[in-house]
Order: sequence, then C-alpha cells, then structure tokens
Amino acid sequence: MLATESSLSTRSFIARPTVGTGYTGIHVQLDSVPSHHLPLLLAAYQYKFGRDIEAMCRHLIDDVAVGWDELGTDLLDDAPPALVTALTGGNHWPSRTLDHLVTPDGSPPVRMSVTDETADAQDMEWGYVLHKEGVEVISLLHDDIGPIVSWAIDPRTAFNDHPAAWSSRDSPPAIRASRSTPSPSAPAAAPAKASPSRPTARR
Repeated sequence: MLATESSLSTRSFIARPTVGTGYTGIHVQLDSVPSHHLPLLLAAYQYKFGRDIEAMCRHLIDDVAVGWDELGTDLLDDAPPALVTALTGGNHWPSRTLDHLVTPDGSPPVRMSVTDETADAQDMEWGYVLHKEGVEVISLLHDDIGPIVSWAIDPRTAFNDHPAAWSSRDSPPAIRASRSTPSPSAPAAAPAKASPSRPTARR
C-alpha cells in the first residue's frame, strides 16, 4: 500500500529517453522509492493515460514549470476502484508541484531539469525513465542505468526499495508478485529483462 504519512525527501527524477542512451526529465522531491513511484506510474500508464506514453510524458515532464513536490493519487484516475483501494487503502492526496518555491532574491524559481549529464551533480538517488516498453528504474547510488519494469506488470506488485537491489544486470526486484491475487484478465507480473546499453560510470 502506498504510504500517505511520513513523506520522506528522497531525490529522484522522472524522464523521457533522448537520442541515443540519454534522458531528460524533471525533479521529484518526496517519496521517490520504487514501492511508491512504480505502482502510481504503472497504473497511470494503464488507465489514466490509456497506454499513451507521449501523453504521460507531457503531463509528468514537459508541462511541469518547476518540478514535482510529490506524486499523488490523481494519477490513479480511471483505474478500477478495487485497484485504487488496494494501492491506497481508500486514502487520496493530490500531486503537488514546486511552483510555490521562493528564491532568496525573490526571483522566479528556475525549472529543476535533470539529464544523464547532470544527475550525479544534483545528488539524485532514483531515476524513472519512461520508455515505450516500460519504466527504467535507475538506482543512482550504484549505477547509471537500470532494469526496465514492463508496463504490463500488475501495479499491486510490491517492489524492493533497497538501492543495491536494482542492478542493470538483473531483473527488476519484487518482494512479492502482487498485493492480492489478480484476476485472469489482469496484466501478468512478469518483469521485462531488457535494459538500455548506456555506459556505466564509476562511482
């Protein structure tokens, strides 16, 4: 179940792939571990955005003026009520942007963009790159690339939050297949094993 209390400042970004093996995206301030972000992103792709990856990227990345404070349950719009309840326990909270930030000199805040060239310097901890085939989850404390979680995976899957578990050489780690037994028509919880071949930098 998604946490609704004790929000933690865990620096991450949501990005779209660029030409070659790069990415460009936007900063997300709170609750950025896989167990929080992946259920929301998977369900949003499958239902709110109707499997339209471009519409999803526009909403989460392109149309954001500054950055995200947190992602909320509005990303579960149009999902089946049983799935929403399974993920949230009936609690709801909105996604919030960082448009309210006040700079020391009073000037407007600048957009908090993140790319494959700047992520290390910005001390990012997690990255979520929205590919056509699934979400690449990057544990930036350990690697510069990550495994891809297929868009077909059940959003109720409980994902491991340990940074060392998300190696680009392994399948996406899950604590258990799903929070409840999916119906026969539900997407199979089988991880995609493909990952992009971006050169790994030393850490």
